Amino acid sequence: MASKFLTMFKPFQRFTFEIKRPDKKLSFKAKLFWTFGILILYLAMLNIPLVGFKETQGTDPFYAMRAILASQRGTLAELGIGPIVTAGLIFQLLVGSQIIKVDFSNPEERALYTGAQKIMSILMLLFEALAYILGGAYGEDLVFAQKTLFLVQLVAAGFVIMMMDEVIQKGYGLGSGISLFIATSVSFNIVDGMFNLTPDQYGLARGAVIAFFQSIIRDENTVMQSITRTGRTPDIIGLVATIVVFAMVMYVDGIRIEIPVQHSQYKMPARYPIKFLYTSNIPVILVSALFANIYFISNLLDNKWDSNDPGIRGFLVTFFGEWDTIGDTQQSRPINGLASFTTAPYGPEQIVEQPWQAVTYFILMVILCGIFSRIWIDTAGMSSRNVAKQLLDADMQIPGFRRNPRIVEKYLDRYIPTAAWLGGFFIGVLAAFADFLGALGTGTGILLTVGILKQYYEIFASEQVAETVPALAGFLGIKK
Repeated sequence: MASKFLTMFKPFQRFTFEIKRPDKKLSFKAKLFWTFGILILYLAMLNIPLVGFKETQGTDPFYAMRAILASQRGTLAELGIGPIVTAGLIFQLLVGSQIIKVDFSNPEERALYTGAQKIMSILMLLFEALAYILGGAYGEDLVFAQKTLFLVQLVAAGFVIMMMDEVIQKGYGLGSGISLFIATSVSFNIVDGMFNLTPDQYGLARGAVIAFFQSIIRDENTVMQSITRTGRTPDIIGLVATIVVFAMVMYVDGIRIEIPVQHSQYKMPARYPIKFLYTSNIPVILVSALFANIYFISNLLDNKWDSNDPGIRGFLVTFFGEWDTIGDTQQSRPINGLASFTTAPYGPEQIVEQPWQAVTYFILMVILCGIFSRIWIDTAGMSSRNVAKQLLDADMQIPGFRRNPRIVEKYLDRYIPTAAWLGGFFIGVLAAFADFLGALGTGTGILLTVGILKQYYEIFASEQVAETVPALAGFLGIKK
């Protein structure tokens, strides 16, 4: 079944560019050079405005999702990583629901799966760009030439972002482009949320730290305004929530079960760790992509149609949600429908205003994180079967058990699926509570960034060890 479905995409793969893996393994310094080079290029795209864009044109459909999507309004990185992550989400759902079955141990089927996912990324790029333009994100009075100009820029820039992500994942860089871009975007938002000097409606700086000290110097009556502020303006409570989330993730990330292993020939003892957060931040990325697309579609429908429209139009607007402006700002947020339940309340004030929406968001975040975490281990080569093969290929074995893949897999089944479920649930709980407290860069963004930075630390350590002792490269999962 998988072959028929995936083969449908094969004729189109010849029209896509493919980055070939390097002929030989690059050195750690070379990978570092490629990684920082691509990061600098992405930062440039975040700051290069689209030709013809005016800040007064239209509303921002991704207003609350910018940090997570690693995007910036009105720039070449307008769509960010949205199309890539959405395509991955679609295939995760297809595999997880058994609509398609893929044998990831089969190189041919795995190549077909990867190629099909790339085609889907391109289709999502075209869809989001068209929906963005036709939905009025750049204004309602655009002529055909203006729409075409925006479309060409968005598609070209989105394709470049896809290629940058592929360059890193094919072995030229470290980690993945998606993780790198998210961490950079959220880090910028944290710094901006702490030290932004732009004044708010009370005359205090928008940066939480600057506003706090400014309020102490100016008038003690304004101190509370800097500690807890209305809307999405950063405050001290959000800063404290950010610090708490950082600390909790770092602590929980150290919780693991260590399985004793040893080299089959030299009997050298070692331990293979299975972390409590086994799938790290991947479940939150996938859930955030799902929520962002619901948010995006709801905003576009509300801009084009009205809930009072007859027939399917009114139904769709009511189902996905109607929108209203946030205070005195030009931005808006969903006030009902599906989008309101998949958009995190920002700070205690919005939780009090919308308690049922907050509870529903919490439940959805936790359950979906657990489900996506469990699905991910099969599609990403992290299942018990894959780990058993990895250990045996590295000439390692579990003391007291025969070097048989099925036996090792059955032993690992005691731990890996459970770690995937529990880790996914916990990461969902932490992300939701951080969002509720108004963490800088959004709670989900903070969670992702901490996990990504920790991953990069481990990647750096593994790469350096593999260069020093090449024989350990296979055991560390580093391709030669």
